[in-house]
Amino acid sequence: LAKCAAACHVREWEKNKTNYHRLYKQKLEEVTKLQDSCSGAIARQRKKLKELTASLEGCKENHPNPRLNPEDVDAIAEMEDFIKDRADAFSEMEAFLPKKNGLYLALVLGNVNVTLLNKQSKFAYKDEYEKFKLVFTVLLFAFSFTCRVLFSSRALDALFNFLLVWYYCTLTIRESVLISNGSRIKGWWVFHHYVSTFQSGVMLTWPDGALYQMFRNQFLTYCLYQSFVQFLQYYYQSGCLYRLRALGEKHNMDVTVEGFQSWMWRGLTFLLPFLFFGHFLQLYNSITLFQMFQLPECKEWQVVMCGGSYMVLFMGNVFTTLGVVYQKYMNNKSKSL
Repeated sequence: LAKCAAACHVREWEKNKTNYHRLYKQKLEEVTKLQDSCSGAIARQRKKLKELTASLEGCKENHPNPRLNPEDVDAIAEMEDFIKDRADAFSEMEAFLPKKNGLYLALVLGNVNVTLLNKQSKFAYKDEYEKFKLVFTVLLFAFSFTCRVLFSSRALDALFNFLLVWYYCTLTIRESVLISNGSRIKGWWVFHHYVSTFQSGVMLTWPDGALYQMFRNQFLTYCLYQSFVQFLQYYYQSGCLYRLRALGEKHNMDVTVEGFQSWMWRGLTFLLPFLFFGHFLQLYNSITLFQMFQLPECKEWQVVMCGGSYMVLFMGNVFTTLGVVYQKYMNNKSKSL
Protein backbone atom coordinates (compact mmCIF):
# COMPACT_ATOMS: atom_id res chain seq x y z
CA LEU A 1 0.00 0.00 0.00
CA ALA A 2 2.84 2.38 0.81
CA LYS A 3 4.43 1.72 -2.58
CA CYS A 4 1.11 2.29 -4.37
CA ALA A 5 0.54 5.55 -2.47
CA ALA A 6 4.04 6.72 -3.33
CA ALA A 7 3.54 5.86 -7.01
CA CYS A 8 0.21 7.72 -7.08
CA HIS A 9 1.83 10.70 -5.43
CA VAL A 10 4.62 10.75 -8.03
CA ARG A 11 2.12 10.53 -10.92
CA GLU A 12 0.04 13.33 -9.40
CA TRP A 13 3.14 15.46 -8.98
CA GLU A 14 4.20 14.86 -12.59
CA LYS A 15 0.72 15.79 -13.80
CA ASN A 16 0.65 19.00 -11.74
CA LYS A 17 4.14 19.91 -12.91
CA THR A 18 3.09 19.54 -16.55
CA ASN A 19 -0.04 21.60 -15.99
CA TYR A 20 1.86 24.34 -14.18
CA HIS A 21 4.45 24.52 -16.92
CA ARG A 22 1.76 24.67 -19.62
CA LEU A 23 -0.02 27.43 -17.69
CA TYR A 24 3.27 29.30 -17.27
CA LYS A 25 3.96 29.23 -21.02
CA GLN A 26 0.40 30.37 -21.73
CA LYS A 27 0.70 33.32 -19.34
CA LEU A 28 4.11 34.17 -20.77
CA GLU A 29 2.65 34.37 -24.26
CA GLU A 30 -0.19 36.56 -22.94
CA VAL A 31 2.31 38.88 -21.26
CA THR A 32 4.29 39.18 -24.50
CA LYS A 33 1.14 40.08 -26.46
CA LEU A 34 0.12 42.63 -23.83
CA GLN A 35 3.58 44.18 -23.94
CA ASP A 36 3.42 44.53 -27.72
CA SER A 37 -0.08 46.02 -27.66
CA CYS A 38 0.83 48.43 -24.84
CA SER A 39 4.00 49.56 -26.63
CA GLY A 40 2.02 50.15 -29.80
CA ALA A 41 -0.65 52.14 -27.94
CA ILE A 42 1.98 54.31 -26.25
CA ALA A 43 3.67 54.98 -29.60
CA ARG A 44 0.33 56.08 -31.09
CA GLN A 45 -0.43 58.28 -28.11
CA ARG A 46 3.01 59.87 -28.28
CA LYS A 47 2.43 60.65 -31.96
CA LYS A 48 -0.89 62.31 -31.12
CA LEU A 49 0.73 64.31 -28.31
CA LYS A 50 3.40 65.48 -30.73
CA GLU A 51 0.72 66.56 -33.21
CA LEU A 52 -1.20 68.31 -30.40
CA THR A 53 1.95 70.17 -29.32
CA ALA A 54 2.63 71.31 -32.87
CA SER A 55 -0.99 72.41 -33.26
CA LEU A 56 -0.84 74.32 -29.99
CA GLU A 57 2.33 76.12 -31.05
CA GLY A 58 0.71 76.99 -34.36
CA CYS A 59 -2.31 78.47 -32.59
CA LYS A 60 -0.08 80.58 -30.38
CA GLU A 61 1.96 81.88 -33.33
CA ASN A 62 -0.97 82.51 -35.70
CA HIS A 63 -3.36 84.03 -33.19
CA PRO A 64 -4.76 87.29 -34.61
CA ASN A 65 -4.33 89.07 -31.31
CA PRO A 66 -0.66 89.08 -30.23
CA ARG A 67 -1.72 89.45 -26.59
CA LEU A 68 -3.96 86.55 -25.58
CA ASN A 69 -6.81 87.09 -23.14
CA PRO A 70 -6.61 85.43 -19.68
CA GLU A 71 -9.00 82.61 -20.64
CA ASP A 72 -6.83 81.60 -23.60
CA VAL A 73 -3.67 81.78 -21.50
CA ASP A 74 -5.22 79.53 -18.84
CA ALA A 75 -6.45 77.07 -21.48
CA ILE A 76 -3.02 76.87 -23.12
CA ALA A 77 -1.30 76.40 -19.75
CA GLU A 78 -3.76 73.64 -18.85
CA MET A 79 -3.12 71.84 -22.13
CA GLU A 80 0.65 72.14 -21.73
CA ASP A 81 0.42 70.67 -18.22
CA PHE A 82 -1.74 67.86 -19.60
CA ILE A 83 0.83 67.09 -22.32
CA LYS A 84 3.67 67.08 -19.79
CA ASP A 85 1.78 64.81 -17.38
CA ARG A 86 0.94 62.40 -20.19
CA ALA A 87 4.55 62.30 -21.38
CA ASP A 88 5.76 61.56 -17.83
CA ALA A 89 3.13 58.83 -17.44
CA PHE A 90 4.21 57.23 -20.72
CA SER A 91 7.85 57.29 -19.58
CA GLU A 92 6.88 55.50 -16.37
CA MET A 93 4.96 52.88 -18.37
CA GLU A 94 7.82 52.33 -20.84
CA ALA A 95 10.19 51.61 -17.95
CA PHE A 96 8.37 48.25 -17.57
CA LEU A 97 8.12 47.45 -21.29
CA PRO A 98 10.78 45.87 -23.53
CA LYS A 99 12.61 48.37 -25.70
CA LYS A 100 15.45 48.37 -28.15
CA ASN A 101 18.88 48.67 -26.60
CA GLY A 102 20.88 51.83 -27.14
CA LEU A 103 23.94 51.85 -29.38
CA TYR A 104 26.37 50.91 -26.61
CA LEU A 105 24.31 48.02 -25.23
CA ALA A 106 23.56 46.84 -28.77
CA LEU A 107 27.29 46.67 -29.50
CA VAL A 108 28.09 44.90 -26.22
CA LEU A 109 25.07 42.63 -25.69
CA GLY A 110 23.26 42.60 -29.01
CA ASN A 111 19.46 42.71 -29.00
CA VAL A 112 19.06 41.00 -25.62
CA ASN A 113 16.11 42.40 -23.67
CA VAL A 114 17.45 43.99 -20.46
CA THR A 115 14.16 45.45 -19.20
CA LEU A 116 13.19 44.12 -15.76
CA LEU A 117 9.48 43.46 -15.35
CA ASN A 118 8.74 44.49 -11.75
CA LYS A 119 9.85 47.05 -9.18
CA GLN A 120 11.41 44.45 -6.90
CA SER A 121 13.75 43.24 -9.66
CA LYS A 122 14.62 46.80 -10.66
CA PHE A 123 15.43 47.84 -7.12
CA ALA A 124 17.42 44.65 -6.48
CA TYR A 125 19.53 45.31 -9.59
CA LYS A 126 20.07 48.95 -8.59
CA ASP A 127 20.99 47.93 -5.03
CA GLU A 128 23.45 45.36 -6.36
CA TYR A 129 24.98 48.08 -8.58
CA GLU A 130 25.54 50.30 -5.53
CA LYS A 131 27.11 47.44 -3.56
CA PHE A 132 29.33 46.60 -6.56
CA LYS A 133 30.67 50.18 -6.59
CA LEU A 134 31.28 50.12 -2.84
CA VAL A 135 33.14 46.80 -2.90
CA PHE A 136 35.38 47.85 -5.78
CA THR A 137 36.02 51.25 -4.24
CA VAL A 138 37.47 49.51 -1.20
CA LEU A 139 39.36 47.00 -3.39
CA LEU A 140 40.86 49.73 -5.59
CA PHE A 141 41.89 51.70 -2.50
CA ALA A 142 43.72 48.67 -1.10
CA PHE A 143 45.31 47.87 -4.48
CA SER A 144 46.52 51.43 -5.09
CA PHE A 145 47.89 51.59 -1.53
CA THR A 146 49.80 48.37 -2.15
CA CYS A 147 51.29 49.71 -5.39
CA ARG A 148 52.09 53.12 -3.91
CA VAL A 149 53.55 52.11 -0.54
CA LEU A 150 54.45 48.42 -0.43
CA PHE A 151 55.57 47.25 -3.88
CA SER A 152 57.01 49.06 -6.91
CA SER A 153 56.41 46.68 -9.80
CA ARG A 154 55.35 47.50 -13.37
CA ALA A 155 53.58 44.14 -13.59
CA LEU A 156 51.55 44.96 -10.46
CA ASP A 157 50.80 48.41 -11.87
CA ALA A 158 49.58 46.83 -15.09
CA LEU A 159 47.29 44.51 -13.12
CA PHE A 160 45.91 47.51 -11.23
CA ASN A 161 45.25 49.42 -14.46
CA PHE A 162 43.63 46.36 -16.02
CA LEU A 163 41.33 46.18 -12.98
CA LEU A 164 40.45 49.85 -13.51
CA VAL A 165 39.62 49.22 -17.18
CA TRP A 166 37.41 46.26 -16.29
CA TYR A 167 35.72 48.20 -13.47
CA TYR A 168 34.85 51.24 -15.58
CA CYS A 169 33.72 49.09 -18.53
CA THR A 170 31.44 47.15 -16.19
CA LEU A 171 30.08 50.41 -14.75
CA THR A 172 29.18 51.72 -18.22
CA ILE A 173 27.30 48.50 -19.05
CA ARG A 174 25.45 48.43 -15.72
CA GLU A 175 24.54 52.10 -16.01
CA SER A 176 23.19 51.54 -19.52
CA VAL A 177 20.99 48.75 -18.14
CA LEU A 178 19.82 51.06 -15.34
CA ILE A 179 18.94 53.79 -17.86
CA SER A 180 16.96 51.25 -19.91
CA ASN A 181 14.99 50.49 -16.74
CA GLY A 182 14.11 54.10 -15.99
CA SER A 183 17.08 55.33 -13.96
CA ARG A 184 17.74 59.06 -14.36
CA ILE A 185 21.53 59.26 -14.53
CA LYS A 186 22.94 62.53 -15.79
CA GLY A 187 24.71 62.23 -19.12
CA TRP A 188 28.00 63.64 -17.89
CA TRP A 189 28.45 60.99 -15.21
CA VAL A 190 28.01 58.25 -17.82
CA PHE A 191 30.43 59.98 -20.19
CA HIS A 192 32.82 60.41 -17.23
CA HIS A 193 33.13 56.63 -16.98
CA TYR A 194 33.77 56.31 -20.72
CA VAL A 195 36.64 58.80 -20.40
CA SER A 196 37.93 56.98 -17.31
CA THR A 197 37.88 53.68 -19.22
CA PHE A 198 39.91 55.24 -22.03
CA GLN A 199 42.37 56.80 -19.60
CA SER A 200 42.90 53.54 -17.69
CA GLY A 201 43.48 51.72 -20.98
CA VAL A 202 46.12 54.28 -21.96
CA MET A 203 47.84 53.90 -18.59
CA LEU A 204 47.80 50.13 -19.08
CA THR A 205 49.69 50.45 -22.38
CA TRP A 206 52.22 53.02 -21.13
CA PRO A 207 55.63 51.28 -21.28
CA ASP A 208 57.93 51.33 -18.30
CA GLY A 209 60.54 54.07 -18.49
CA ALA A 210 61.76 57.32 -16.98
CA LEU A 211 58.59 59.25 -17.82
CA TYR A 212 56.32 56.52 -16.48
CA GLN A 213 58.26 56.37 -13.22
CA MET A 214 58.16 60.17 -13.03
CA PHE A 215 54.34 60.16 -13.06
CA ARG A 216 53.68 56.81 -11.32
CA ASN A 217 53.61 57.95 -7.69
CA GLN A 218 51.49 60.99 -8.50
CA PHE A 219 48.99 58.79 -10.37
CA LEU A 220 48.73 56.24 -7.55
CA THR A 221 48.32 59.01 -4.95
CA TYR A 222 45.47 60.41 -7.04
CA CYS A 223 43.86 56.94 -7.25
CA LEU A 224 44.10 56.60 -3.46
CA TYR A 225 42.39 59.94 -2.93
CA GLN A 226 39.76 59.24 -5.58
CA SER A 227 38.78 55.96 -3.89
CA PHE A 228 38.53 57.75 -0.55
CA VAL A 229 36.24 60.45 -2.00
CA GLN A 230 34.09 57.88 -3.78
CA PHE A 231 33.67 56.09 -0.45
CA LEU A 232 32.47 59.33 1.19
CA GLN A 233 30.25 60.11 -1.78
CA TYR A 234 28.64 56.67 -1.68
CA TYR A 235 27.53 57.04 1.94
CA TYR A 236 26.32 60.60 1.43
CA GLN A 237 24.28 59.77 -1.69
CA SER A 238 22.91 56.47 -0.39
CA GLY A 239 21.79 58.17 2.84
CA CYS A 240 20.08 61.03 0.96
CA LEU A 241 18.41 58.70 -1.53
CA TYR A 242 17.17 56.40 1.23
CA ARG A 243 15.56 59.32 3.04
CA LEU A 244 14.07 60.79 -0.15
CA ARG A 245 12.59 57.43 -1.18
CA ALA A 246 11.18 57.00 2.32
CA LEU A 247 9.55 60.43 1.98
CA GLY A 248 8.22 59.51 -1.46
CA GLU A 249 10.19 62.31 -3.17
CA LYS A 250 12.58 60.22 -5.27
CA HIS A 251 12.45 57.44 -7.82
CA ASN A 252 13.59 53.98 -6.68
CA MET A 253 15.96 53.66 -9.66
CA ASP A 254 17.84 56.93 -9.05
CA VAL A 255 21.55 56.39 -8.38
CA THR A 256 22.64 59.97 -7.70
CA VAL A 257 21.09 62.86 -5.85
CA GLU A 258 19.80 65.13 -8.59
CA GLY A 259 18.18 67.60 -6.18
CA PHE A 260 18.99 68.92 -2.77
CA GLN A 261 16.71 69.63 0.16
CA SER A 262 17.50 71.97 3.03
CA TRP A 263 18.43 69.09 5.34
CA MET A 264 21.09 67.87 2.86
CA TRP A 265 23.31 70.96 3.02
CA ARG A 266 25.03 69.95 6.23
CA GLY A 267 26.46 66.78 4.69
CA LEU A 268 27.00 68.44 1.31
CA THR A 269 29.12 71.28 2.71
CA PHE A 270 31.31 68.61 4.30
CA LEU A 271 31.63 66.68 1.02
CA LEU A 272 32.12 69.54 -1.49
CA PRO A 273 35.69 70.51 -0.41
CA PHE A 274 36.81 66.89 -0.91
CA LEU A 275 35.13 66.79 -4.34
CA PHE A 276 36.70 70.03 -5.56
CA PHE A 277 40.13 69.05 -4.24
CA GLY A 278 39.83 65.84 -6.26
CA HIS A 279 38.83 67.85 -9.34
CA PHE A 280 41.87 70.10 -8.98
CA LEU A 281 44.08 67.03 -8.57
CA GLN A 282 42.88 66.09 -12.06
CA LEU A 283 43.94 69.55 -13.28
CA TYR A 284 47.31 69.13 -11.58
CA ASN A 285 47.79 65.74 -13.24
CA SER A 286 46.92 67.25 -16.62
CA ILE A 287 49.40 70.14 -16.21
CA THR A 288 52.14 67.73 -15.08
CA LEU A 289 51.61 65.48 -18.10
CA PHE A 290 51.59 68.38 -20.58
CA GLN A 291 54.85 69.63 -19.06
CA MET A 292 56.31 66.12 -19.40
CA PHE A 293 55.18 66.05 -23.04
CA GLN A 294 57.40 69.08 -23.74
CA LEU A 295 60.53 67.31 -22.51
CA PRO A 296 63.01 66.33 -25.28
CA GLU A 297 63.11 62.70 -24.11
CA CYS A 298 59.33 62.31 -24.33
CA LYS A 299 58.49 59.74 -27.02
CA GLU A 300 55.36 58.09 -25.55
CA TRP A 301 51.98 59.12 -26.98
CA GLN A 302 50.38 58.04 -23.72
CA VAL A 303 51.61 61.22 -22.03
CA VAL A 304 49.52 63.63 -24.07
CA MET A 305 46.51 61.29 -24.17
CA CYS A 306 46.42 60.97 -20.38
CA GLY A 307 46.93 64.72 -20.03
CA GLY A 308 44.01 65.43 -22.34
CA SER A 309 41.70 62.98 -20.58
CA TYR A 310 42.51 64.49 -17.17
CA MET A 311 41.72 67.95 -18.55
CA VAL A 312 38.35 66.72 -19.91
CA LEU A 313 37.53 65.14 -16.55
CA PHE A 314 38.49 68.31 -14.65
CA MET A 315 36.42 70.64 -16.81
CA GLY A 316 33.38 68.34 -16.94
CA ASN A 317 33.40 67.60 -13.22
CA VAL A 318 33.85 71.22 -12.11
CA PHE A 319 31.23 72.73 -14.41
CA THR A 320 28.72 69.93 -13.78
CA THR A 321 29.12 70.07 -10.00
CA LEU A 322 28.88 73.86 -9.91
CA GLY A 323 25.94 73.92 -12.31
CA VAL A 324 23.91 71.28 -10.49
CA VAL A 325 24.54 72.74 -7.03
CA TYR A 326 23.72 76.28 -8.17
CA GLN A 327 20.58 75.22 -10.05
CA LYS A 328 19.16 73.19 -7.19
CA TYR A 329 20.11 75.83 -4.64
CA MET A 330 18.19 78.46 -6.62
CA ASN A 331 15.21 76.12 -7.00
CA ASN A 332 15.08 75.46 -3.27
CA LYS A 333 15.53 79.17 -2.55
CA SER A 334 12.60 80.06 -4.83
CA LYS A 335 10.43 77.37 -3.19
CA SER A 336 11.25 78.69 0.29
CA LEU A 337 10.13 82.15 -0.80
